[in-house]
Amino acid sequence: MTPSPISTISDNAQQKIVQLIATELAVMPQQVAAAVNLLDSGATVPFIARYRKEVTQNLDDTQLRAIEERLQYLRELEERRQTILASIEEQGKLTDELRQAIEQATTKQLLEDIYLPYKPKRRTRAQIAREAGLEPLADALLLDPTLSPEQEAAKYIKVQPAAAGVEAINVPDVKAALEGARDILAERFAETAELLATLRSKLWHEGIVTSTVIAGKEMAEEEKFRDYYAYAEPIRTIPSHRALALFRGRTLGVLRVELNLDDAAEATVPHPCVAMIAAHFGIEHRGRSADKWLVDVCQWTWRVKAHLHLSTELLLQLREAAEAEAIKIFSRNLRELLLAAPAGAKAVLGLDPGYRTGCKVAVVDATGKLLETGTIYPHQPRNDWQGSLATLAQMVIRHGVELISIGNGTASRETDKLAAEVIQLVTEQQPALKVTKIVVSEAGASVYSASAFAAAEFPELDVSLRGAVSIARRLQDPLAELVKIEPKAIGVGQYQHDVNQRILARTLDATVEDCVNAVGVDVNTASAPLLARVSGLNRILAQNIVAYRDTHGPFPNRQTIRYVPRVGEKTFEQAAGFLRINDGDNPLDRSAVHPEAYPVVERILTRLKKGIEHVMGQPEVLKNLSPGEFTDDTFGLPTVQDILTELEKPGRDPRPEFKTATFQEGVETLADLRPGMILEGVVTNVAAFGAFVDIGVHQDGLVHVSALANSFVKDPHQIVKPGQIVKVKVLEVDAARQRISLSMRLEDKADAPLSATDTTRTPRPHKTRKQQPRDTQQKSTRKQEPVSALALALARAKEKK
Repeated sequence: MTPSPISTISDNAQQKIVQLIATELAVMPQQVAAAVNLLDSGATVPFIARYRKEVTQNLDDTQLRAIEERLQYLRELEERRQTILASIEEQGKLTDELRQAIEQATTKQLLEDIYLPYKPKRRTRAQIAREAGLEPLADALLLDPTLSPEQEAAKYIKVQPAAAGVEAINVPDVKAALEGARDILAERFAETAELLATLRSKLWHEGIVTSTVIAGKEMAEEEKFRDYYAYAEPIRTIPSHRALALFRGRTLGVLRVELNLDDAAEATVPHPCVAMIAAHFGIEHRGRSADKWLVDVCQWTWRVKAHLHLSTELLLQLREAAEAEAIKIFSRNLRELLLAAPAGAKAVLGLDPGYRTGCKVAVVDATGKLLETGTIYPHQPRNDWQGSLATLAQMVIRHGVELISIGNGTASRETDKLAAEVIQLVTEQQPALKVTKIVVSEAGASVYSASAFAAAEFPELDVSLRGAVSIARRLQDPLAELVKIEPKAIGVGQYQHDVNQRILARTLDATVEDCVNAVGVDVNTASAPLLARVSGLNRILAQNIVAYRDTHGPFPNRQTIRYVPRVGEKTFEQAAGFLRINDGDNPLDRSAVHPEAYPVVERILTRLKKGIEHVMGQPEVLKNLSPGEFTDDTFGLPTVQDILTELEKPGRDPRPEFKTATFQEGVETLADLRPGMILEGVVTNVAAFGAFVDIGVHQDGLVHVSALANSFVKDPHQIVKPGQIVKVKVLEVDAARQRISLSMRLEDKADAPLSATDTTRTPRPHKTRKQQPRDTQQKSTRKQEPVSALALALARAKEKK
């Protein structure tokens, strides 16, 4: 997402925006101004962060993303400000004081509060009362409470039928006149910006969100929301996961969610907020004729107008904040998954397990090229175990397979046992061939299988077999394979279907873009979906690159990328540094050094009096160089330092080394777990309230945030991340509710086991997700399989949706 220049915003407004962002991010205005100019010119965040450090004075990608987001908000705010000013001026009601208030508004909410009285609206009760001539009655009683409401109202009784161009007037009695006056004042009070701000602040700081179960819904949704059937918490302290649970329960018609003050305040007479309305307009109950009527108007204003408006608005504010936090967590988890360790260039056999329809098999070579597919039927109803064993062993030997990747869906445990026997058989026949089996998450594989890209890549291949290809490839290079899947389908989010889908998609796309460009892309082997995520490229340009490559062969150097249709100078500038060419004409093309900086490398080589082949990857040759010797008007110290670092380790992959975890043998279902067990597992998801860990029983356990470390943990991401291998202690197993409580503090005391029939213990709140439907009841004593950290970090995607 790159903001485009907004011509309607004045230079003065633009300067204010830059200054505000600089203050918020604690950076200099000139840094923000430079970043804004680059973004407006079409530069991407990865390009600016990597290759324009001199211009922005070293702003990193996180700061640039914040500038990009904030810039969009403030420009939208400025556009709305101009629209509101024009609207009020057209009405002839724009005073100097009002203009100043509008121009000084710093949030969209405050702007809308000021605009509320002038905003064109449908015909309200107050509008009808004004048309009936009752506004003077309302003003008189407000200005002079000594007047008798009934006597004054009697002067305004009027019934007049409608005529051409004139609305009917129907004020038949004193009661109707006073109700009309009340509606006029109530609307006026409820549209006073200063009062709304005060009431909003009180409700935010002192408000209590309560939820109750709707009658007859106690057993709905498998009692997922039982923890919220009688719930209350201050609105400003509700964590994002509980807020989103409340709103989901409300959406599903299970919960009634309300916002009020605490019970004591609600019982106070007059209500504190009613008293604030009265005080704002100088209304006091001093025994004068109109005092009671005016206090009743204040009560009406709060009950009918302000409370409904503000509670709706603040609950929306709570939801938006919770969604923002959920999206942030999703983005962070996705980043960890995309940058997970690749197994590397190894031949892989992928197994997509199944019963009746069989297990789908796909073998890919070290480059990911599909070599062979097939379907075997080792399980019920056919039970062709020996035939399947022979088929797989032959495939492994024929293609030199080093890794067997097993999807974690239905029949995965049985298929894993089959793979173990395959390895044993292969070892007997080919002792030199070392094969390892690893269970991976198949989250998103079905989405890829049915995608247009998969259909174009494998037009003759059955959809189910495409899934097996994905299962195999994601072990080799998770980034290259997972970019083919819509980020939301990977399933490491928190209430991901409940949040703003536009913002979610934009944020996740930015995350994928940052990850792809952090690693770099081999332009001669990358798929179109991977290339499309490169800085400066899009879907069409990526397809053009692949088409050009297919027609003309591999790119010999970066300069030949310019010949691809529609790749202009700007596109080349943005993309070239992130596109790598291995075994090309120029060794620099396999590094992150941008072609525009090659002259700097030439100066370095001249200074060293060595060829590039004797410098790249030779830290001892470069260690005595002073970066300052090679700076000029274009390339400053940050760029030269980056170049020297890249020459030391050209094309360095920032991803960690590939590792596997091993589940404890004999622990395969909840029934195998016992409190006090210490197990090895893999973190599959991190949320605000803790981390979910796969310990090999097809149901993730939860390490609550309070059990992640011996010290206080504010953010679980500071301690763990998806894919991380951890040791945990089993604290409690609730078989009835399919909940596993874990701790990373191994000295913690475990609870007594809870049987499926024991329902007397109060369950721990917020510690599980819905049960995953899997066949996990058959206990086995076989040795457990090693499990890929990447693969298990993807695990249980459906559970987190």
